[in-house]
Amino acid sequence: MTIAPARHNGERGQTAWSDAQLLYALEEVVEKELNRHLGVAKEWMPHEYVPWSDGRNFDGVMGGEAWAPEQSKVTDIGRIALVVNLLTEDNLPSYHHEIASLFGRDGAWGTWVHRWTAEEGRHGIVMRDYLLTSRAVDPVELERFRMAHMSEGFESDNSHSMLHSVAYVAFQELATRISHRNTGHHSGDPVCDRMLARIATDENLHMVFYRNLLGAAFELAADQTMCAVRDVVTGFRMPGHGIPGFERAAARMAIGGIYNLRIHHDDVLQPVLRYLKVLDIGGLGPAGLAAQEELGLFMGGLDGQAQKFDERRATLLARRAARA
Repeated sequence: MTIAPARHNGERGQTAWSDAQLLYALEEVVEKELNRHLGVAKEWMPHEYVPWSDGRNFDGVMGGEAWAPEQSKVTDIGRIALVVNLLTEDNLPSYHHEIASLFGRDGAWGTWVHRWTAEEGRHGIVMRDYLLTSRAVDPVELERFRMAHMSEGFESDNSHSMLHSVAYVAFQELATRISHRNTGHHSGDPVCDRMLARIATDENLHMVFYRNLLGAAFELAADQTMCAVRDVVTGFRMPGHGIPGFERAAARMAIGGIYNLRIHHDDVLQPVLRYLKVLDIGGLGPAGLAAQEELGLFMGGLDGQAQKFDERRATLLARRAARA
């Protein structure tokens, strides 16, 4: 495979890289990170995290018992978050198509694409088995939401650019880990908490892979990578934004402490930015410097928005406690 050299763009020696050039240049990094990942990832079995003895037939063709809210062991906020999290995982075929189209199916990139997809597949399997066996959520509503969500499909906001896609998943995998972990903490069911902790461990390893890949991209194409990170951070959306009723569910998850502006700022964006020292990178051209400045201003503004949200949330929770 012959790759042309990166094109000089006239900005302090900075060069413009095409997606093909970056894919080729980062192949060795992908192979290194893939081998590291395979060395630390632990095999686990989804069926071991499901309370099968709690299961019984539902109504319908099996003539069992219809679902009712009082059968669920999880909290109200736990049910909302579990549905959102599972429906997000359900769109795995679309996610696979997106990254396979961007990263390819050959070499280290292709091996990673398929390995990531296989690992993510376990998450949907174990979550659905747990939810149905423990009667945690309404199975009819869950299936109708799944059909509606998957029928719409998924198109990434960042499918136009390999760098934007790498930057997005570096943050999104951490966001997903945080969402799963907090859902477990707030679920009220130790079995659910243990299951989601196992899933969160996978998501963290995926984040490390993409975060390290993003760091290597900064070394190759600092200006372009800075611009990609700026675009992704300022326009970030969770992949489940197309789920029916997502806005209302997201608002309740925010108030319930599952995922909100403060968590997004403190536990998702800041850790990745600090680890890579994004706001301290030097030697940038004009475009990179402008993107770095915009990113810093955005983070400061987001912190202010998170502070206002914290105050409103505290007031709301205090009112609820007083009424209770």
